[in-house]
Amino acid sequence: MHFNIWRTLQSRWYKSRLKKPQYGFLLDPPPVNEWVSLDCETTGLNREKDHIIAIGAIKIRDNKILTSEKLQLLIKPQGQVHSNSIKIHQIRQKDLSSAIEPIEAIDQLLRFIGSRPLVGYYLEFDVAMINRLLIPMIGIPLPQQKIEVSGLFYDYKLKQHTDSNVDLHFNYILKELDIPRWPEHDAINDSLMAALMFLKLRKLLKLK
Repeated sequence: MHFNIWRTLQSRWYKSRLKKPQYGFLLDPPPVNEWVSLDCETTGLNREKDHIIAIGAIKIRDNKILTSEKLQLLIKPQGQVHSNSIKIHQIRQKDLSSAIEPIEAIDQLLRFIGSRPLVGYYLEFDVAMINRLLIPMIGIPLPQQKIEVSGLFYDYKLKQHTDSNVDLHFNYILKELDIPRWPEHDAINDSLMAALMFLKLRKLLKLK
């Protein structure tokens, strides 16, 4: 009951601050048993100074990952892509020569997500980076429910009576859940692996 009241108040707050009514669909009731797995690649890990250069997103419906319904975007950085970040995601400055502007990328992402809940690993960081662009654009942050797969994994390990000191590293979770590993720090690959984690953990935790 308290959760529903909080969601209602939150929705009213978002509606009162939404600067562009054409994005009102973000506040619609979400489709039943649908989610979007999301991942971003950035120029670094500083939420205030670094920038998004790639977004990967895949839709999930019921117990299926809809690989035919995915979004892959390269985004023009607002600064230099430094060598340290290139070593991680392999995206060079010249690879972004035909990338799209950040505002266009955010628009495409919003229309892809709709009101579906978001799934991801280290999702808080990705959402914070998106919100830096989104809030000046439409007046509100991403309003969708957020589901952190490492949090689900933590809950799963505790139900197994594991010590509360749970390893939440990405590769450890993949190994423990027996999920295939694709090359990391690729936005679409990471969103796919997070989606697989989510579905496996939903089954193990018997979530509806």
